[in-house]
Amino acid sequence: MTIREFKMPDVGEGLTEAEILKWFVQPGDTVTDGQVVCEVETAKAAVELPIPFDGVVHALLFEEGTTVDVGQVIISVQTGPAGEEAAAAEVPATVTAAAAPAAAPAPAQAEEPAAAARQPVLVGYGVSQASTKRRPRKAAGDVAAQNGTAAPAVVPAQPAAAQLVAAAAQNGTAAPAAAGAARALAKPPVRKLAKDLGIDLATVVPTGDGGVVTREDVHAAAAAAIAPQVAAPAAAAPAPVQAPAEVAPQAAPAQAGRETRIPVKGVRKVTAQAMVGSAFTAPHVTEFITFDVTRTMKLVQELKEDPDLAGLRINPLLLIAKAVLVAIRRNPDVNASWDEAAQEIVLKHYVNLGIAAATPRGLIVPNIKDAHAKTLRELSESLSDLVATARDGKTSPADMQNGTLTLTNVGVFGVDTGTPILNPGESAILAVGAIKLQPWVHKGKVKPRQVTTLALSFDHRLIDGELGSRFLADIAAVLEHPRRLVTWA
Repeated sequence: MTIREFKMPDVGEGLTEAEILKWFVQPGDTVTDGQVVCEVETAKAAVELPIPFDGVVHALLFEEGTTVDVGQVIISVQTGPAGEEAAAAEVPATVTAAAAPAAAPAPAQAEEPAAAARQPVLVGYGVSQASTKRRPRKAAGDVAAQNGTAAPAVVPAQPAAAQLVAAAAQNGTAAPAAAGAARALAKPPVRKLAKDLGIDLATVVPTGDGGVVTREDVHAAAAAAIAPQVAAPAAAAPAPVQAPAEVAPQAAPAQAGRETRIPVKGVRKVTAQAMVGSAFTAPHVTEFITFDVTRTMKLVQELKEDPDLAGLRINPLLLIAKAVLVAIRRNPDVNASWDEAAQEIVLKHYVNLGIAAATPRGLIVPNIKDAHAKTLRELSESLSDLVATARDGKTSPADMQNGTLTLTNVGVFGVDTGTPILNPGESAILAVGAIKLQPWVHKGKVKPRQVTTLALSFDHRLIDGELGSRFLADIAAVLEHPRRLVTWA
């Protein structure tokens, strides 16, 4: 049979990993070209992955909830007739979900040159040509070839370094230097993780394919350093030295009941990275304005009753978005970005209006492309589609790229205002506060009026105080007297 491998693709720009949310197929199922086999989450979006060939599912190499690096094989499919044993030996016959990350394909001895040509490239190292690069798996493949059977489905749970030493001893050679003092093998994201956690990669025993240090190895080393009373995972390094006997029994039970640790991944991880990057690269300034929106609220009600707009979602956010577009037209320099590499301000002659949306997976910011060119009806339809898609978890990475300015509606939670952080690459973000009935001086008398507060954060490198103030004041002026949606358009 012919076994073909499907690798985790880069479904966005420059992504390094994705989390498998759900498998739609199981081993033994028949699949066709273009059929969706799984759903993954990456770059704040849930994306369905279609298989690019026909066949029968041979193995699922990772379980649901696992974070997989781009380029790693996630599923193997039998696509040809039986008889091509060498190809079959490249993929495990069966991989259990729990053992999938530790599974290692074992090439048959007769096909060693071809298998070496198909060897995956480790970013930063290229294809290893060392004599020990495949020894643990080569030994397993030799046994399989002699017995006339396929290679074992799962490599025994033994530290990779120990496998290398054992293979070297069996061949009567010295243990390879890579198992000891040589620089540890790890992908750049894993190296960064180790650096952030303060872990020396030279002290981490690798469990990855070919002696590569994985994320799990680094997390296990970090956990061992923080809580030495807890034994390390069986597939990682030997258990660290225990804390004093009188301390360990007391600390572990208390900690288990008092804290819950949640892995930082998916939407939360991407959001955290983006916010940290934005907060420490763009000098933020935030200005506030409180004003009367009673006339706008009356207009919202009138538009809801307009038969020409029947079926559309009409709300205050729609008119606020329209007011922002009018204010951008009057102050076009706010619709820009800062190009650090070129030391240039890039003025945008289009508006991709971002709308912050709270979803079950976290906060995402899709944007309405070319919002400046849309009519009120088209803007309403785009807003409705954007929100519905985001709540269903179907927002694509393309929908969240190339935004120019963002709206975030904190008022839906009853919050008056805030100091929002810029979406990376954008110049400004407007926070819309709650609209409340308050005492207000109107035509010389104190009357109950609908009042709200807007907060505008902007990048002070390209928007100075005058420009930012004019822009915010224009938004408020339009919403205070909504006829300006026509007179200023």
